[in-house]
Amino acid sequence: MQKKRSFPIGTSILSALVVLGLAVMIYRFINGLGAISNLSDGRPWGLWISFDLYCGVALAAGGFTLAGAVYIFRLEKYHTVVRPAILTAFLGYTLVILALLVDLGQPWYIWHIMINWNVHSPLFEVGMCVMTYTLVLALEFSPVVFEGLNRSNLPVVKRINWRVPWRIIRTIQIPLVIAGVVLSTLHQSSLGSMLLMMPTALHALWYSPILPVLFLLSAIAVGPAMVIFESTLSTRIFGHKLDIDILGGLAKVIPYILGLYLLLKLFELMAVGEIGLIFTAYPYNLLWWGEIIIGVILPIILFSLPDVRRSRNAVFVTSILVIIGLMFNRFNVSMLALGMRPGYIYFPHWMEFAVSIGLVADALLVVWLAYRFLPIIQHEETAEVKA
Repeated sequence: MQKKRSFPIGTSILSALVVLGLAVMIYRFINGLGAISNLSDGRPWGLWISFDLYCGVALAAGGFTLAGAVYIFRLEKYHTVVRPAILTAFLGYTLVILALLVDLGQPWYIWHIMINWNVHSPLFEVGMCVMTYTLVLALEFSPVVFEGLNRSNLPVVKRINWRVPWRIIRTIQIPLVIAGVVLSTLHQSSLGSMLLMMPTALHALWYSPILPVLFLLSAIAVGPAMVIFESTLSTRIFGHKLDIDILGGLAKVIPYILGLYLLLKLFELMAVGEIGLIFTAYPYNLLWWGEIIIGVILPIILFSLPDVRRSRNAVFVTSILVIIGLMFNRFNVSMLALGMRPGYIYFPHWMEFAVSIGLVADALLVVWLAYRFLPIIQHEETAEVKA
């Protein structure tokens, strides 16, 4: 077995970023939201909503796309990348929740959503689905933890029979995956539904009645791209060599999803007579073309080329384009193309950046620990957990 490499300098830097982010969060809870942010009545949505919520939820889509492909559609070829995808999705949703706790004016009331149901609100649906899906992801990933505990040499841990919870989760694995796909479909699209309430605030290049569909399609497209990105980094850092056929297979499906996404966007603009805005609505048309060229057109062309799909570096770089395009889109609809009230100017406070960077660093540290101590890659789904 290949020895795992460690990066003490890298982990030290990540730890420092986590401590900084934690310190800022504590300062926020002591002194209030205004002490660490430039949010205002004219800009209630800032960096945390755009990056941590809108981008974070979409970039965690690899969990439900890969789990559904493997366990429901029986695409066993991609079995080895399911656990990394689920781990990333679980961490992504956990960080979304933590970021929202910082962003909410009175976070200690967040539990009210469970008893005061507003079934007419898209935000209620998003909140309930994110909360429930995070629990589903934790259950989906729990067999990895049980297998890791089973292999532990600690006397206290070895005395516990980890086969029992492992078998229980295995028996409900398919219902969990189905629940995850349904919940993800609901809240990925509902994030777009929230913007339907802003017809005069969101620029016409992005406002559309089919925003829920566009949000869902873009999340499905970025799911395989994130798996390619994560798997390539895992190969380079931890030495887990992944077959290029798996990466190429994931890349092959992305152009079809992005193609449908692009056609829907263009047809919708033509249907409402606003297609000309992509050439005349300066400077917003530059933002629109930026996300379309970087995140849609270039990946469609590159992933359609067999030579690209057979190259690890080319597949990796192209997957980054898809991720950047998705983030570009989410920042456009939630910040850059979302109008502010007159007289208000917003640029994130450095502490807003510190919180987001600290949360990302926290996730990277957890991933590093998981790859070192848990069977993320080397696992056998058909085998019993040994006593």
